[in-house]
Amino acid sequence: MASKRQIVVGGVPIGGGAPVAVQTMTKTETANLQATMDQIRTVAEAGADLVRVAVPRDDDVEALRTIVRESPIPVIADIHFNHTLALKAIDAGAHCVRLNPGNIGGPEKVGEVAERARAAGTPLRIGVNSGSLPKHLHALERESPVEALVAAAVEFVELMERLDFQDFKVSIKSTSVPNTIASNRLLSERIDYPLHLGITEAGTKWSGSLKSAVGLGTLLADGVGDTIRISLSTFHAEEEVKVAWEILKALKLRERGPVLIACPTCGRLQFDMDSVVAEIEERLRAYEDPIEVAVLGCAVNGIGEASHADFGITGAKNEGVVFSRGKPLRKVPQAELVDVLFEEIDKYAERKTVVVDDEAQAAAGAEWLAEIEAENAGELTPERLAAMEKAAVQLDEAESPTAGRRFTRA
Repeated sequence: MASKRQIVVGGVPIGGGAPVAVQTMTKTETANLQATMDQIRTVAEAGADLVRVAVPRDDDVEALRTIVRESPIPVIADIHFNHTLALKAIDAGAHCVRLNPGNIGGPEKVGEVAERARAAGTPLRIGVNSGSLPKHLHALERESPVEALVAAAVEFVELMERLDFQDFKVSIKSTSVPNTIASNRLLSERIDYPLHLGITEAGTKWSGSLKSAVGLGTLLADGVGDTIRISLSTFHAEEEVKVAWEILKALKLRERGPVLIACPTCGRLQFDMDSVVAEIEERLRAYEDPIEVAVLGCAVNGIGEASHADFGITGAKNEGVVFSRGKPLRKVPQAELVDVLFEEIDKYAERKTVVVDDEAQAAAGAEWLAEIEAENAGELTPERLAAMEKAAVQLDEAESPTAGRRFTRA
């Protein structure tokens, strides 16, 4: 269930119905001010709402003062083991401090941090990882790792409440996707504080992105989670931000820039689909409008399967059509499809509406598609199936795509 409480991190609302916030973490040594600021600006441009920096040394605290002042997005200080660094990070102006009450030195030291944070108006993120549970929960962890994770988080929440501090969010992270899902579901039923989601140590750009999409996507689809971080083994933090946004866009939770739709290719493919899709995806990064762009490998199933797309291309026989919402705009040689597609997108970006500038070209595109459809009249395309359904035509066994696979009822 969605978190009822809300905190504000440097002007960014977390929980209480606010949009799911995207967080990442710098890969640089925080004391290296130039490198850290360069990366923060890069992730901010990629769409990060929040950025976390590691603060394991006093040198990092000194850099943190400048980072907080110059960063285009709120900065979270990541603290482990040394509570005095948390106090110094708060004094340095960090917009939030992340700590694990289980490894910071006991309730008294947590209390010192909470008192300093309250005085400064600094929210905290308290969290537990599967690899750093308190010792008294190790036996429970062997029996039920999910219950152990939730128990640790609830204990930390109760500690903060005894300290009369409520300005915090909570995270439970595990390397196990099923355990992350189960524990966050369970925790969301027990507390109403904002939840930060992540799969800890998820892996490479490939495997880590997939694990994060499954784990975080499942929870977000359930309405669980208020801020997310994708943890990837890469020195390019902006890659984490890109994955996070793709998850949010896929679930229609937030919009940022275009959405690319591309067919999976098959034996009908009649042009260099993979390189075309890669080029279009890269060029779309320069656009801010949340338009849908479809790239279809053939004209047989093409437009019918992407008739909802704002713009798209499909091709066959060295020719192709640029279309918008199922209607042809222009027929052009295949070599010109991508450039013409972006010409039409640019016109839309300027006019904020789709305009057919050349009726003759649009008519030529429609005629060409009709010819392709006629040549493939035997294909059970989406268009033909829709027409048959509309006409209430019953498919016979000979033309059924499931011929020979019918089930009989007893």
